[in-house]
Amino acid sequence: MKAIVFADVTDAWSYVGSVRFERAAALYSIVSGQAIDISYRAATFTPDIGAVDVVSAARISGIDLNLEDVVAADSADAWRVLTWARSVSPEIQRDLLFELWRAHFLEGADIADDFVLATRAALAGLELETAEALLASSEFEAEVRDQRETAAAIGAEHAPFVVVEATHTIAGVHSQDDYLRALQEISAQH
Repeated sequence: MKAIVFADVTDAWSYVGSVRFERAAALYSIVSGQAIDISYRAATFTPDIGAVDVVSAARISGIDLNLEDVVAADSADAWRVLTWARSVSPEIQRDLLFELWRAHFLEGADIADDFVLATRAALAGLELETAEALLASSEFEAEVRDQRETAAAIGAEHAPFVVVEATHTIAGVHSQDDYLRALQEISAQH
């Protein structure tokens, strides 16, 4: 199965929901023997004011959030690097996205800063010099804009917004068990 997760690097609910979805997908793969190919795309979500709720939800999922030190940032450049990472390897894209979420929500790093993005890309296994060159250019700007427009066009209002097999959607944060049940139901329909 293929799943596309529309998320944002600066959205804590995207982070929490993506962790839960990834865990559910791993359990699904173990139980069914069928792998789920997960990739990520940019989306813009209206910020949710429920900071206490997201911190609690994160804690339940084993995620530490340090919202007091979060640096407000535009995630467009982060998504340009993530789009490039996806073209290299879905695993590298995933590693980089989770690295950026940790940087943003735990370390208080400015994920709009070119140095932060390039060094995190290198930590995820990408070439530092290539990342720096990409960030100095306008490469992947159109792709990121298209990803966000696609998310808006398909009604991705609640983070994360998961599209499975191009026909089924799962909107918002759910429990790991609910994600697993949804994947099982979708599989049964195919």
